[in-house]
Formats: sequence, C-alpha cells, structure tokens
Amino acid sequence: MKTKFSCSLLLIFALLINAGCGKQENQTSSAPPIPEAKTSISQQLPHYLERDIKDEIFYFVLPDRFHNAIPENDNGDPNRPISFGGFNPTNEKAFHGGDIAGIEAKLDYLEDMGITAIWMTPILRNKAVQYDSYAHHGYWVVDFTEIDPHFGTNDDLKSLIDAAHERNIKVYFDIITNHTADIIKFKECHDEQGNFIGPASDGCPFKSKAQIAAGDAYTPFLLDSEKTAKVPEWLNDPAFYNNQGDSTWSGESVITGDFIGLDDIDTSLPQVQENMIEVFKALISDFKPDGFRIDTVKHVDLEFWQVFGPAIIEHAQSIGIPQFFIFGEVYDGNPAVLSKFTTAGKMPSVLDFGFHFNVKDALFTNMDVGRLAGLFENDDYYRDHDSTPLELMNFLGNHDAGRTGFFIDQGLPDIDDKERLARTLLGHTFMYFSRGIPVVYYGDEQGFAGDGGDVGSRENMDPSQVDSYNDNNLIGTDATTATDNFDQQHPIYQRLAELAQIRVSHPVLTRGEQHNRFIDIENAIYSFSRVASNDMHEYMAIFNFSTDEKTVSINVDSTEYSTISGASAVVNDGLLSTTLPALSYSLLRSSQPLPYAEINDVSVSSVYQEGQRKFVPVTVTTKVQNALSKIAVSFHAIDADGNQTYLMTDHTYPYRAILLEDRFNEIIELKVTVDNHNGQIVETTLKL
Repeated sequence: MKTKFSCSLLLIFALLINAGCGKQENQTSSAPPIPEAKTSISQQLPHYLERDIKDEIFYFVLPDRFHNAIPENDNGDPNRPISFGGFNPTNEKAFHGGDIAGIEAKLDYLEDMGITAIWMTPILRNKAVQYDSYAHHGYWVVDFTEIDPHFGTNDDLKSLIDAAHERNIKVYFDIITNHTADIIKFKECHDEQGNFIGPASDGCPFKSKAQIAAGDAYTPFLLDSEKTAKVPEWLNDPAFYNNQGDSTWSGESVITGDFIGLDDIDTSLPQVQENMIEVFKALISDFKPDGFRIDTVKHVDLEFWQVFGPAIIEHAQSIGIPQFFIFGEVYDGNPAVLSKFTTAGKMPSVLDFGFHFNVKDALFTNMDVGRLAGLFENDDYYRDHDSTPLELMNFLGNHDAGRTGFFIDQGLPDIDDKERLARTLLGHTFMYFSRGIPVVYYGDEQGFAGDGGDVGSRENMDPSQVDSYNDNNLIGTDATTATDNFDQQHPIYQRLAELAQIRVSHPVLTRGEQHNRFIDIENAIYSFSRVASNDMHEYMAIFNFSTDEKTVSINVDSTEYSTISGASAVVNDGLLSTTLPALSYSLLRSSQPLPYAEINDVSVSSVYQEGQRKFVPVTVTTKVQNALSKIAVSFHAIDADGNQTYLMTDHTYPYRAILLEDRFNEIIELKVTVDNHNGQIVETTLKL
C-alpha cells in the first residue's frame, strides 16, 4: 500500500556502507563537500557551559566494561566489606575491572568519534554482591556521597570531568532515587541471618496498602552489620521505605514495590523529597556534572518529580551550570506514558523508547515502515510550555534491552554480514538525522552484537575473558571481543564520525522541526524533512529500508536540491526523483527557502478525548497547497480575568494541542494563534 501525507516528502538516500555516490546525469547540483574537520566536533560547538542540549551526541557507557586503567581497584575497598569483592573477568555478571580513569584514558577515542557528552551508568558506592550477582552496573547504591571503589575515587571522577571539560565534552551522571541496595529484611520472609525462609526465587510477595491497613504487613529489620550501611544516615531508617515486598510490575506495586528486592524508597513523603533533593544538590556542588539521567522514573511517585527536577536545575544554575539537563528512563514505548513525565512530571526529557521500539521493528525485523510516521506524528504529546520532542533522547539499544546487532540477528537470522553492517549503519544514520539527541551505546561503534539484554549486552571493550562474549560474530570486522576493541578504522566508528560532522555543519538537523513527508509501505520507503524557523530551507532525508534498489518520486516546493550525503536527485515540474540503492539513504537541502503559506482560514474542530488526554485539532487552510507548509500554531489558556498562559506550539501537521485532562478542565477559554513566519498572524478562540 502506498500512502502520501498532506505535506508530501522529499528525502534522498545514499548507500550506507559508502557515503556518497558518483554524479549521475540530470542530478541536482551537489552541495560543497563537508571539509575535513581540523578540530573535533566538540571543539566546533559552543562552550559546554553555554551549549544547548540539542547540540549533543551522547555516548552511554558502563565504566566496568570499558577500559581498566587502575587494576589495583578491581576488587573495591577491603576496608569496607559491603563494597568489596566480586571481581571475576570470566563471569559475565561480575566486575571486570573497568574504571573512571579508564574513560579518561580513552577521551581521544571518544572525541575523534564526535562524542560531545558522556553518560555513565551509576558510579556511587554500591553493595558489591547481592545473592548470586554483582553490582558492576552501579544500580545498588548504599552511599550517595562517594564513588564506588571498584570504579575509583572522588578525585578520579573530578579528574575525568576536568579532562572532559577541557575538550568541551560534557559528563552526565546516572542517578537513582527509587531505591537503594537490598539492605532491609522482613521477618516474614527472612531468617535472622537475612536469608530467605523459602526459595530465593519467591522473594517477598507484594502486600497491598489494603492488606497493610488490615494488619497484614511486613516487619522490617536490619542486620547488625548493615544497620549503618547507607549514607546519608537517614537512609538507614526503614520508616522512609514502602516495605511492601517485591513489585509485580502492575497496579500500586509499580510505585511502591521493591524493584527485584531493592529497598523501595517512599518518595511520596515530603521529608524524603527534601532529603533527596539535598543529596543530589550536594553531588552537583561537589563534582559539577552537566546533567543527570534518572533511573526507574515510572516507579517513583509523580509528585516527587514535580518538585525534584525544578529544584535540582535551579540549584545547578545557581552555582554556574546554566545548561544543566535532566532526562529520565521510563521503560515504555507509548508516548502517552512517556510524555506524562515531561509535562505533568516537569522532567525536561526522557529516553525515547518509542523511537527504540519502532526503529527496531522497521529496520531490524522488517516490519512495515508506517510505524515510523506514526512515531513522529505522536510528537505532539511532548509539546508544552517547557519541553519539546527536539530534546528527546534517541537510542537504538542499551544495557537492558540489548544491542542493535542482537536485534538484527534475532529478527533476520539468515542475512549475511554485509547486510548486517548495512542495517546497522542505516539505523545510526536514521538516529543522527532524526529529531532528538542521538545516544550511542558503547561498543556499538565496534559492531558488538551481544547475546540478549542485561548482561548479554555488556561486553568488554578491553580484551574479554567471557566465553559467551568471545564467540559472538561482530559486525563489520573479523575481530572478536577477546581482543582490544578500540579500532578507529572500524566502518561503524568511521560512519559515526562522519554523521557527527554532518550534524555540526548543518544546525537544522539539531534544531529543525521534523515533518513526515512521504511513506511507501509496500516498497519500504520513508522520508522526513527538517525545517527550522530561522532557516526556511528544507532538509530532506529519504530512507530505503528494503534490500532492493528503489526509485522514489516526491512532490517538492524547490526547483533544486543539493546533496549533503547519500544519493543525488533531480527535480522536474515540482517532482523530485531519486534512485536509492538497497538499505541506503539520501540527505538533501533545498536550494530555495520554502514558500510562505498564505493563510485563508483557521478553525478549531471538536475537542475529543483519548485516555487521560484531551485533543484540540486545528484546521488551517491556505491559498496555495504547498508540498510542505511551515506554520506555527500556538495555544494559550485564558482565565476568567483575561490572563493568558502559554501552553504549547505545534509546528507540524496535523496541528493540535494535546492536554492532560486535569489541565484541560482548568481552562475556560483557549486562544489559538497561527503564524506563517512572514508577518501574517491569524487568531481564533474557543470557549470550553
């Protein structure tokens, strides 16, 4: 089935393995080639303290699995038994020796790849061993004031941050407010030594608030050796925890249940909110990071986020970090769920699991590409007075879900190595050109394939001693994880460096609103455009997700498009045509700015409801139907006294406001303002 959106698209695509094609007859003129960077990407950008988040390219890394610079700290601190031991480089679950100094030692490698921001998994002091597993990942915190000795010292962290900042690279901490390590025991399911009375696999069954109110509650206790294990001291008091047993991942247990046994903090308590804010304000004051990624966001009371995020950002700004940025992990692909935390929850951004799931399905398992158009059409969920889909964090894989290579091998097990590489390159290209901020998962640039999620996706960059890692078929190389994998000639590494240079050379790719332009489900073609309000030239990306060469034709507004990267195109009578090799793309720029839309009429359709949201559709008619109309539709709430409150602006078709029901019900009158970016402004109001 072939479908065209009201704003037909133009995007052209180039062969993924070799960016760029030879010139063909009647093609559009090529843009001047991007000069080879004489300085790194980070050095071409504004100073890190002033730099907008949209300029960043993130590298997400587990310090333990990256590079071991100080072998002496491999087992942690023998003077603190709770944070000692667990080093076994042959066990995929154990500590492997990587540390913070190891990241600093490889800054050249990251800088040359175009990385501008490093996000590390949690590095605060952990309980090293729990049952049959190990805290190599850092998510079992007992001390919120110092670095885990397996990863180094507080001074090592300060050294890394200083060294990164000297290169104009930012550093982000991964933090947890939902839980601590498993310290609290319950008399009803643990013996006096803290061992499970029944099978460990049974854990401690969840008890609801209704059960607790009826007298069926757990009795918490602490082992003598762990009564003062947590820092700050207030965290040792069981009264600050929910103590309801293990989450069942549904109902009230999503918020109040222990996350696989980890002590669930009662974040509904005002004192906990105040204390947690102070904990992380101190962390910012001590180390001066550039922002936080926050773990397990949907397992924390929403009221907590409404006070935490604003307080943390205000503190960071007050001590000279004006662009401090926060993004959360909400493990859900539904934008209605994700956006609740950026709107009602006052969190600036979230990891875009919707992007992850939809790109994985379309490119790595050959599902229809129509889902990509739906993904970006739902960006309206994220629009409000202080958040935007342009600041969503895009990623292909991670330490929980698995790697790109694993998804390809599972979804398309019979393809050859050449196609595996082509799909990997195309996926990263799609991520770098799409709205949002790209996040590269460490090792993906070396073709790591992984064995699944969790520890199956946490291979070593240093030579590995884990058999289950070393037998993997890496993408784009004959190497294995048994050798050093910091190869700067790897084709994926090279492609990412090229993509980074394209982004920094064309700011519309970081700030331009994204418009669905063309989709052909039958032929697996998808195209979008990026247009910025201060640059009316259209940047078009066209992707061929099929394994056959395809010719694509798209209605356009410009008479000529220059080729930035990938296949070239020709325009005749308003129709752009290009031929895309299998699994390839084209990125084009219109030679003329988009024509301004002359507005005829604006009307507000009937308000309707889906789930907890109210939708306010707006219809804009223009005198001439352009292939792509650049229009801004803004919404303001008007109260009984005539005061206006800005709500959001929608830059992409279909034009609409999406409001949480509670917020919508507070509004008496809605003002809609349509701006054509050329001085024409049309307003209408809607009584509610």
